[in-house]
Amino acid sequence: QVQLVESGGGSVQAGGSLRLSCARFGYAYSFACMAWFRQAPGKEREGVAARNTGSRTTYYTDSVKGRFAVSQDNAKSTLYLQMNSLKPEDTGMYYCAAVVKRYDSGWLNGNNYQYWGQGTQVTVSS
Repeated sequence: QVQLVESGGGSVQAGGSLRLSCARFGYAYSFACMAWFRQAPGKEREGVAARNTGSRTTYYTDSVKGRFAVSQDNAKSTLYLQMNSLKPEDTGMYYCAAVVKRYDSGWLNGNNYQYWGQGTQVTVSS
């Protein structure tokens, strides 16, 4: 059974940094892509960053470009999200997701992902 476990969330002031981690268990093969999503209260889930395992191509939503960086440690089977220059609008529950199937596009579309973690809360105060 595949399990994704996020950690690293917390409360920071605007301008601060956090590093999220997503550890995977129970799957011996490579996912086609792993990604981070977030959901703020009263808002829809949003794709934040994704990393294509094969090509190592990364994708970011416009609002985090230049501030967030997604990376992966294959030896530790862990996905990371380094978040710098955090803003109050970055507040939300952050989820790790993974997919086995390879798509041509849509790596920030949550409907394309089959495995999800429980989430870790990020709160940025002004």
